[in-house]
Amino acid sequence: MRFSTSTIVLALPLLAAAESPLDQYKAKFQNFLGSFAGTAGGATVPQADEVPQQKPIVSDTESATSSAVEPKHIERLTLANWKDTLYAPVQPEATTPEEWWVLVTGGNKTCFGRCGPVDKAFGETVEKFSTIPNSPHVAVLDCEEEPVLCNVWSAGASSLWVFDMPPPPAAIDVYWKRLNFTTVTAADLLETFDKETTEGKEAAGFQLVEGALHPFDGTLARYNLAVPIAYALHYLSIVPSWAMMLFVSFFSRTMMNRSVGGAQNRRANPARGAAPGDGRS
Repeated sequence: MRFSTSTIVLALPLLAAAESPLDQYKAKFQNFLGSFAGTAGGATVPQADEVPQQKPIVSDTESATSSAVEPKHIERLTLANWKDTLYAPVQPEATTPEEWWVLVTGGNKTCFGRCGPVDKAFGETVEKFSTIPNSPHVAVLDCEEEPVLCNVWSAGASSLWVFDMPPPPAAIDVYWKRLNFTTVTAADLLETFDKETTEGKEAAGFQLVEGALHPFDGTLARYNLAVPIAYALHYLSIVPSWAMMLFVSFFSRTMMNRSVGGAQNRRANPARGAAPGDGRS
């Protein structure tokens, strides 16, 4: 039999339509066999879309590093929690103090919008601390959000404070260091940490906090005066300058009026003494 080309072309759609139901029956039959084998306890052959993807190959070193390293948690210090937070990791029987690094930062009002590089450098340093054994605990004090606590510490934005926390009631060593707004980097802070560890905090540029303004052991803290004074300074700082000048003007005028009035009263009522020429001799 001979088939013309036109006959074959016309028959192609019919063949395609005939194959389509056949493929569907094949798929259903394979699914049936797979479910039957599964219920009978046999091994199922996974379909093409059910084949699990192969995991990327990771070396033993990379796997151990990724599973062992945990990022350090940065605490946010407030007026209500700062003492409890700093004392939290201290064990009662500890013989060495727990070290804290606290970044004092701020916003547009307290840092004039220049604390961005400092915050970035501190964040990168904390990431490095996650891989360094016995690295300090880390926290942040934002003077924009906690101005009273910054007054309690007498701390300003863009500074680094270090607390060596022993079990209470032992004395606490507190150090601080000014950070450059624009040039500080994570490498600088890591170098500071290395020098502090090997040569001491004074060699790393830290200054010891002493005297009445010590946050824990100062005179103001012992007599519970630090927080009231900090509130007073905070309220004075938010009073407009024109209002302060008006208050000083009224106060000075009142004092001047009282002093002038007292002088006039003394002139009007001179001290009485013995009358002159009373004949006594």
